[in-house]
Amino acid sequence: MDGRRQPIVAVLGHVDHGKTSLLDHIRNLGSRSQGSVMAREAGGITQHIGATEVPADILNGICGPLLKGKEFLSPGLLFIDTPGHHSFTSLRTRGGALADIAILVIDIMDGCKPQTLESIRILRESKTPFIIAMNKVDRLYGWDSERGRSTAKSLREQSGDVIGYLEEKHWKLVGQLGENGFNAERYDRITDFTNTIAMVPCSAKEGEGIQDLLAVVIGLAERYLESQLTDVEGSGTATVLEVKEERGLGKTLDIILSKGSISKGDEIVVATENGPKRTKVRGMFSPRGMTEMRDAGDRWDPVDSVHAAAGVKVSAVDLDDVLAGTTLHVVNTEKEAEEAWMKAKEESTLSIDLKDKGVCIKADTLGGLEALAFELGERDISIRAASVGKITRRDVRIAEVGKEPEERVILAFSTNALPDAKKEIEKPSSDVCLIEDEIVYHIMEQHEEWRENVLAEKEKEEREMVVHPGRLLFLPDHTFRASKPAVIGVRVLGGRTHIGQLLMKDGMQIGQVKSIKKGQDNQKEAIQGDEVAIAIDGAVKRPGEEAMEATHVTVGRQIDEGDVLLVSVPETHVRILRKRELSVVEKEILEEIIMMHRQNPDTPRWGL
Repeated sequence: MDGRRQPIVAVLGHVDHGKTSLLDHIRNLGSRSQGSVMAREAGGITQHIGATEVPADILNGICGPLLKGKEFLSPGLLFIDTPGHHSFTSLRTRGGALADIAILVIDIMDGCKPQTLESIRILRESKTPFIIAMNKVDRLYGWDSERGRSTAKSLREQSGDVIGYLEEKHWKLVGQLGENGFNAERYDRITDFTNTIAMVPCSAKEGEGIQDLLAVVIGLAERYLESQLTDVEGSGTATVLEVKEERGLGKTLDIILSKGSISKGDEIVVATENGPKRTKVRGMFSPRGMTEMRDAGDRWDPVDSVHAAAGVKVSAVDLDDVLAGTTLHVVNTEKEAEEAWMKAKEESTLSIDLKDKGVCIKADTLGGLEALAFELGERDISIRAASVGKITRRDVRIAEVGKEPEERVILAFSTNALPDAKKEIEKPSSDVCLIEDEIVYHIMEQHEEWRENVLAEKEKEEREMVVHPGRLLFLPDHTFRASKPAVIGVRVLGGRTHIGQLLMKDGMQIGQVKSIKKGQDNQKEAIQGDEVAIAIDGAVKRPGEEAMEATHVTVGRQIDEGDVLLVSVPETHVRILRKRELSVVEKEILEEIIMMHRQNPDTPRWGL
């Protein structure tokens, strides 16, 4: 070993801004290429951290002219492709902390998006230097694309109008980054890279500007990261990317080794669903050159020892419940083992804040679970239960006992229900909703739609139980029947009225709404703006008096055309209504009803 490891490069950015396309192109720079990872990604979005090793000889060959004869001294670059959507805070934060330098991919047409700003926040917090790939320049109107061309050559060969469009987008992005506390400029205009972020116009789709991007990464790594790239010896530290079942090997761990070394036969400490676990490395396998760890398939070479930085597959005893996204520690002494055990114990602990009320969530990994929890937290939705793995009957039972209908749901990311659990959910008597998807934001969209429908239905039921304020105008020339029942035409001036509600005039109860008809259609209620025919019957009652059983409301006696009638809101309902979101008009009518009752000497504190 020359005592120097590869710089680890994180690739971050907003969903669909081109991170995976960029890595696809980088992977295809070498002679042994593989097909597009993006073509097989769920929804075209990276769902798990991946790693791509690009050897130095390939980098020197591609970037030689731009490096002005200087060779890249490190063994190569190790790219981490972190998930793009902002819900992957936990995985991406680990990716950010793991990286020595980052590429932030921004669609030049879209500029900074919420996920871009989230990436910037993570990079700032982890103090990770980064450069910006101003991707999709080929989408600029009139851009003349040429596959594999450098940015410098591209800019020389574009028309003045196209350069003008590029400048416009460039300065807009510079402004957005400035608002977030970063000084940025196009890479070829920078004299001091220590306080200015380099921006490289490029097209991952066409491969334009990729050598410029890599040259800037190499230049910054060689100049500023040299002191960080010497931790290749000693006990290894790695991030567990995925736990995978491999034919002939059983459960394996895909890891990124960021520090020290790991060898066959080493003892390791890992974090599992049930706490820390100590086991021994049975075998290791390394991807062959220019491949990406998630996609290497059978292209693995067995290895005895690996030094940082590298992506490697580890086979060991009893890895079933290891948590993806956590740290693997190589332990060579008992002191190291004790320290690693405490760290793994901390990582094994679920960091999701559970409440007495809320939804149930499931995911295939701890990182996925944290992703769902983050999204729900952003929407102020509480979580009642959270666990890693398949959905079981027990999970369904937990969901079933939710106190409110909007709590009886299971959100499942990258996992599914076991047959008996599925059967339980599909029973006609079950009111548990299962929302499952491979993409977190799809789950959130489906949940939002489902929740809105459930809450609307719940509100409708509650409205029927709670009498809401309403004001009706008895329309002139709209007496259809004078009494027993009185059938009259009204316009709802504000609020609403519902079948079964009592009406009053000047504080006197005039009867109950027996039916509501709009045209030929019977309705349960009428809302503001509706003109309907209502049937009123029942005893008339004056304030402070018993109902006059023999007296039925009669047009021309108790009510007349042109009168304004109010819905009679029970005093107990007033307290409930004050906690509800009422319209301005409903609040006004409610206050009118309250004041009307308080004018009665017997009820001066009515409604309090």
